[in-house]
Amino acid sequence: MKIAIEGCMHGDLDNVYKTIQHHEQIHNTKVDLLLCCGDFQAVRNEKDMDSLSVPIKYREMKSFWKYYSGQEVAPVPTIFIGGNHEASNYLWELYYGGWAATNIYFLGYAGVVKFGNLRIGGLSGIYKGRDYRSGHYERPPYNQSTIKSVYHVREYDVHKLMQLEEPLDIFLSHDWPVGITDYGDSRTLIQQKPFFQEEIEAKTLGSKPAAQLLEKLKPRYWFSAHLHCKFAAAVQHGNDGSVTKFLALDKCGPGKKFLQIIDIESEPGLFEVLYDEEWLAITREFNSVFPRTQRPASFSSVAMDIQESREWVRKKLEERQFKPFEFVKTVPAYNPSQRIFDPIPEMPQNPQTLSLLELLGLPYLLDSSPVTGERTAIPASPVGTGNDCVLHIHLLILSTL
Repeated sequence: MKIAIEGCMHGDLDNVYKTIQHHEQIHNTKVDLLLCCGDFQAVRNEKDMDSLSVPIKYREMKSFWKYYSGQEVAPVPTIFIGGNHEASNYLWELYYGGWAATNIYFLGYAGVVKFGNLRIGGLSGIYKGRDYRSGHYERPPYNQSTIKSVYHVREYDVHKLMQLEEPLDIFLSHDWPVGITDYGDSRTLIQQKPFFQEEIEAKTLGSKPAAQLLEKLKPRYWFSAHLHCKFAAAVQHGNDGSVTKFLALDKCGPGKKFLQIIDIESEPGLFEVLYDEEWLAITREFNSVFPRTQRPASFSSVAMDIQESREWVRKKLEERQFKPFEFVKTVPAYNPSQRIFDPIPEMPQNPQTLSLLELLGLPYLLDSSPVTGERTAIPASPVGTGNDCVLHIHLLILSTL
């Protein structure tokens, strides 16, 4: 299976897809999957930019809206995680994961899916110690504080990932696992990024939770972004001979090392995104302690019976052949000829999320009060497609190892 790995997307879907297609034409090959390591910027319309944590002068529509509206369809199946520059209001709708657009799948704040016979996991956001143990209390519209804290990694999501026992082939994180520079050419990295030296020496460059997950999960591959540079490493785990190949990539842009295409052994068959039984069983077990205020989760009250939960989930998923629920638009797409929209709900309930929770027998909690944790009623409202618009494309040069 040929997999394209991309660093920070920053909304430049057109350019990334064109670069992949250019590679396919030159090498007479076909890329089966694109993985994006965050800063995807799934901005659907102008209102979404209010939830995008970037300086106002850098707020642009970019090109995701075309894929959301249906004007364009991703030519390669795409799986992405969130970073620290996201339309956080939209990703919150898909907290458990789901289609952000046709053929573009968001792994959720934490998640695992299968693609072919590969098992792919990921953790969205970046690590900030002050928010790590907090619950998910942020709700749109965000203020100057919550627009940043909403993308900070939470202990709850990491704890769920730490329960995984079955092997992972690939893991995605936005920031790097702390200490990963010990396993690669850190000298050259410091020459390229001298301001990294102090943090590397102090063991503070990167994410502590990501390092814990790396040690526990031991995936074959780990891909990251965030620091806008290319860095490779190989981590050997103890004496069992297992090795994780790590690769971080740059943001999309001319002359940037933002894309890498690799071959991974896989069994023949249909390549499509499918739900993961173990992950959804874990999700089902821990949803009762989902922390929706600033208070941390209380894991002591979770009575784990993962095997029974897996059997229950398996029966439910077999009815759907493990396929995720279909993409549905919940707000209007950007229309370049009409800049004024009708009122848009701050927190629409995404039908994909509602359907998944119903399948798992779980309540919908994403509209809970960030103060009391009590729910508020907000209706779901799928909408129609947007209008066409053509953007000028600058073809970027593919970078290789």
